Amino acid sequence: MAVDLHIHTDASDGSLSPETVVKKAKDMDYDSIAITDHDTVNGLEEAIKIGDKVNLEVIPGIEFNTKLDGYEVHILGYLIDYKNNDLLKESRKIKKSRVKRVKEIIKKLNDIGFDISAKEVFDLSDGGSVGRSHVARILKNKGYVQSFSEAFDKYLAVDKIAYVNRYRLTTKEAIDLIEKANGIPVLAHPGLINNDDLLDKIVNLGIKGIEAYYYEHNSSETKKYVEYAKNNNLLLTAGSDDHGPGNKDGMRLGEMKFDYKLVSELKSYHNSHFNAPRQESKYLCRN
Repeated sequence: MAVDLHIHTDASDGSLSPETVVKKAKDMDYDSIAITDHDTVNGLEEAIKIGDKVNLEVIPGIEFNTKLDGYEVHILGYLIDYKNNDLLKESRKIKKSRVKRVKEIIKKLNDIGFDISAKEVFDLSDGGSVGRSHVARILKNKGYVQSFSEAFDKYLAVDKIAYVNRYRLTTKEAIDLIEKANGIPVLAHPGLINNDDLLDKIVNLGIKGIEAYYYEHNSSETKKYVEYAKNNNLLLTAGSDDHGPGNKDGMRLGEMKFDYKLVSELKSYHNSHFNAPRQESKYLCRN
């Protein structure tokens, strides 16, 4: 049974709708996927509904972008109650900060002569969690850059001319928020942090798992993080971090398939640690 536990939709910075993602995953013979949009749960209800129709398990998730000691640390949440009031309140706060940030980015791009409007970016995001990737796509669509990566490398990455910082949760705040929503906090793609010295600190903040199997990890990194997880009694997760066509590396869904055992272990942990009532869906009773 094949799984991918790190997928984005156009509810955040992916390019495909939740419905399209689920149907493509089904066509690619996945048995279970997790939708983990950045800072939002807006795509989950649609994804779970379509998953139930096509008999594909959709695990409700989220990904928070946090900062710790100057490093960007992403925290995934799995099997969350996506109707939790605290989670929804914080997501709305982050969404407002993202809108403000995009307006400031557009102003910087306008100042250097680019004919691009905030409306174009917001139209592209279609009410989703807007971010730099939407700006990058507009820059590419209008011919200012040749690729998504070039947009970041020249203009949108940290310390580049159009970069703007934004409001983020601390790593501890993200972990606590996920657990308030009866979810399992997991460290995303540790190899992208570029500082393994932070791992022990992140574990001490309360993560319960680590995304050792990841699209951009090489074999030695994967082996290292699997061993680290085992030594620290952490759950293992796996994901492609797919954002759909038109983003970095293009479509990753289908490139990696992982064993369903990872999902079973997440569920087993969840069942033994959370007893609060949750939103019912088929994913809760599958084995």
